[in-house]
Amino acid sequence: MFDMHLMFRRYRKYILYLLSLYVAGWGFTEYQSVFLGLVLGTSISLYNLWIMVRKHNQFDRAIQEGRKTGSLGTTSRMAAAGVAVFFAIKFPDYFHLVSVVIGLMTMYIVIMIDYVVQHSRA
Repeated sequence: MFDMHLMFRRYRKYILYLLSLYVAGWGFTEYQSVFLGLVLGTSISLYNLWIMVRKHNQFDRAIQEGRKTGSLGTTSRMAAAGVAVFFAIKFPDYFHLVSVVIGLMTMYIVIMIDYVVQHSRA
């Protein structure tokens, strides 16, 4: 029931669908900085999830082998979010800051929606 790889594949699929919608919005609307900010934030959000899944696997292997465990990569994920915000502040003509922040939170929204959908099926 709780398989990290299956969940990651599902989340990645949902995020890639969202990213395709954002790219279409960037290409066909006049709100290009808003959609480009969403693309940047959501891409970093997907990257952060990938880091977390990878660190989770390393954590599991270390526990099974009886080794010491490292961190789950909080610093690297916060640094990635900081880089996204830095780009939004440095290039405000291209990236809308609020859209970048909303994009960074997109993964958590997708996780919550998927949780509700998966548990309503059971």
